[in-house]
Amino acid sequence: METNPEQYDLVILGSGEGGKFLAWTMARLGKRVVVIERKYIGGSCPNIACLPSKNIVHSAKVASYFYRSEEFGITKENARIDMGAVRERKRLMVSGLVDMHLDNYKSSGAELLLGAGKFIAPRTIEVTLPNGQTRIIQGEKVVIGTGTRATLPDLPGLIDAQPLTHIEALELDRLPSHLLVLGGGYVGLELAQAFRRFGSRVTVIDRNPALTHLEDPDVSEALEALFRDEGIELRLGAGVESVEGQSGDFVRLHLTNSHANETIEGSDLLVATGRTPNTEDIGLEIAGVELTDRGYVKVDEQLRTTAPNVWAIGDCAGSPHFTHISFDDFRVIHDDMLGRHRVTTHRYVPSCMFTDPELAHIGLNETQAKSRGIPYRLAKIPMVAVLRTRTLSETRGFMKALIDAESDRILGFTAFGVGAGEIMGAVQIAMIGNLPFTALRDAVITHPTLLEGFLPLFSSVPPLNK
Repeated sequence: METNPEQYDLVILGSGEGGKFLAWTMARLGKRVVVIERKYIGGSCPNIACLPSKNIVHSAKVASYFYRSEEFGITKENARIDMGAVRERKRLMVSGLVDMHLDNYKSSGAELLLGAGKFIAPRTIEVTLPNGQTRIIQGEKVVIGTGTRATLPDLPGLIDAQPLTHIEALELDRLPSHLLVLGGGYVGLELAQAFRRFGSRVTVIDRNPALTHLEDPDVSEALEALFRDEGIELRLGAGVESVEGQSGDFVRLHLTNSHANETIEGSDLLVATGRTPNTEDIGLEIAGVELTDRGYVKVDEQLRTTAPNVWAIGDCAGSPHFTHISFDDFRVIHDDMLGRHRVTTHRYVPSCMFTDPELAHIGLNETQAKSRGIPYRLAKIPMVAVLRTRTLSETRGFMKALIDAESDRILGFTAFGVGAGEIMGAVQIAMIGNLPFTALRDAVITHPTLLEGFLPLFSSVPPLNK
């Protein structure tokens, strides 16, 4: 090891959401900061995950409008999907986002170092550059933000089949004739619907008995009805025993469930069965950084690791796998570095699955409330009761709220419908402000908007039992 490593006030391994904002913020405070990034400038979100996938999802939404055009009084003929053009639109957006990130590094004064980093001593990282040369960097403070990657289950024949993950799926310039999607979570369902709308035959295989099985039964049932209505085939409660063939040509899955064995064939296989933390082979044991039994970096409520002056941020720290949570992790670490007190515990974790319509959630759902023995009052309305949905011809779904049984406090909110993510955000703000549900019920809300649905929803809350 070099006896004189380069010294920095702050070294960040990984340029994802939380890490990059921490770098830019601390550099603007006059700190000498370096961010080490192996491949994706800005992390997964702007390159291969959140934003590119929503770009593709929106293209599929436009396609769905086109195929529904007669409903809106517009005739069409000779329609076809150009997947090359779909991909190019996505690539142009990603390129613009990368340029935006580079501008932020330049304006903030934070250094971006492209290379693969590995700890060789406490708070000391050896960086292998693209040209094969190395630099040794030491930080007074170090933040680990190496993220996660798509999990490939240990199934016979799967690796040889060279399946797609979300990364390769978002780069396709062709339309799979029959896409098999292994996994019924956010990634699998968003991309399954998108490719179905582009024109692929799609089958979703999931080992759980219901889609989004951690959600309430009415949510799972609504999603399953949506997918079946759009012609997506579902194989639920089915495990995969083995895989044959090669994705892009021909694949065969051997399934098993409680009833019988089944074989299903397709042209392409997309694996979306979860995430694995990128914590192996980067020298964490040398750095004194311990892992959990699931391979995530072990952290406390201020995201401090077991090594002094070393923090972990975002997915690799076991935080909920959302970009907005990684951003909040940045605020927690930033405040800790400046001597302020901020923690990760008891924060609201909003979620939104960008199927069409969207599924958004904040706070408790019914399943969680029941399992914890928390009594609640339920209010629920169909989206068709929100008049704005009729003007949009987007009436599918519902919204529901859980209200405390002994007060007017909002415990949770779920929306499955057009604009669900934006609607949920308004309820979240009310919950953050500790507003009673009556504040939303009695508000004067613009007509016709989606938020106007709060009036019939919260007017249907059962009265308190006194």
